[in-house]
Amino acid sequence: MADTEDRLIRLEETVAYQAKTIEELSDQLTEQWKVVEQTRAKLDRLTERFLSLEEQSHDAVPITKPPHY
Repeated sequence: MADTEDRLIRLEETVAYQAKTIEELSDQLTEQWKVVEQTRAKLDRLTERFLSLEEQSHDAVPITKPPHY
């Protein structure tokens, strides 16, 4: 009977340890997701800025030969 009780205690400890580990992993995943979302938003802003600057450069005066040539 004591062997069964010891086995049950070990199983309960294992389940408790695994539940704690799963919760820690979930917390880490949540933090990583926040970083990914921030990075994605930053990339979107940089892409828009780059495209805007690229559009502005197309409107620039074309380079021509100076009049003394």
